[in-house]
Amino acid sequence: MFEYSVLKLIWWLFVGVLLLGFAIMDGHDMGVGTLLPFVGRNDDERRVVINTVGPHWDGNQVWFILGGGAIFAAWPLVYATAFSGFYWAMLAVLWSLFFRPVGFDYRSKIESKTWRNTWDWGLFIGGFVPPLIFGVAFGNLLQGVPFYFDNDLRSFYTGSFWALLNPFALLAGLVSTSMITAHGANFLLIRTEGEVYRRSRAMSIFFSSLTIVLFALAGMWVMHGISGYVLTSGDLPDALPNPLDKTVVMQAGAWMHNFHTWPLTWLVPAAGFAGAVLSILFAMGNKPVLAFVSSATSMLGVIGTAGVAMFPFVMPSSSDPRSSMTVWDSVSSQTTLSLMFWATVIFLPLVIFYTSWAYKVMSGKVTLDFIKGHDHSAY
Repeated sequence: MFEYSVLKLIWWLFVGVLLLGFAIMDGHDMGVGTLLPFVGRNDDERRVVINTVGPHWDGNQVWFILGGGAIFAAWPLVYATAFSGFYWAMLAVLWSLFFRPVGFDYRSKIESKTWRNTWDWGLFIGGFVPPLIFGVAFGNLLQGVPFYFDNDLRSFYTGSFWALLNPFALLAGLVSTSMITAHGANFLLIRTEGEVYRRSRAMSIFFSSLTIVLFALAGMWVMHGISGYVLTSGDLPDALPNPLDKTVVMQAGAWMHNFHTWPLTWLVPAAGFAGAVLSILFAMGNKPVLAFVSSATSMLGVIGTAGVAMFPFVMPSSSDPRSSMTVWDSVSSQTTLSLMFWATVIFLPLVIFYTSWAYKVMSGKVTLDFIKGHDHSAY
């Protein structure tokens, strides 16, 4: 039904939507986990915080699985190279995520202060570490990843785990962490009241403000301190999946090229700033739902800015620019993309419908009275 080149572009958009869905839906769970030890000052308050996301956190993992699965199926070369090159970083994410299922299920099983405090900090690790590492990964993508392909399209990673923790990548990690934490704080505004609500509002204002500052710093760094990548020959939209069949050079300020070529794309970073500003104003005005929508908009702008800046590159190579992978040359076959397109069109709305229904059914405030009245059934 669709031309191969159109399908490639559609799947670039689909992967972006799935990653954004993961950031918004699983992101607020992680933001709540990051804030758990700070907005809850005693055991009952912390149980209130945990039970705001307790019914939904595992369902939101669907977005994580969908995002990874889409990259595997649509961009197999990207999946293979990224998951091997970022192997230790991905393991760190998985190890930190291990704290979440056992933390939610076992934290309140034993009435021991030491036991519960330990799991509270475990849930903090499970909420704080993944956004930080994902942000660091995006920071490294913007700088170029040290890998190359040989003539048989076997990828070789030439960097190290510690090299990933460079200054710009760490700044990108802080941007990611601050916006996720602000989003989690806004979710707590919707689901809590009293002292937990007041502390969450302060956290929302602080981390939204921090997001604005860090996002601006990262933007200035990209504009003036990082060389981007430019296609000089080959790699047309209907190109075959062969990353080596093109010429790529690095140029200062190249990541700004798309914004200058298509001025309307400036609306994407503008949404990142505007969403964060509105989040602050709505939090101060005690309008939690609008604050949550605003922080989601800010996340769309921040993540979308990286996507627009890099397009059509998906994973640039700092070791051999010619090996850089793009939307056009790192994809699966036309048949695979077509079959996955229809599967996504059918099942993604079902995921969205079921998630919306679940949140509607289990909406409302989680209060101290609820926790005391459901001591043995609540998390």
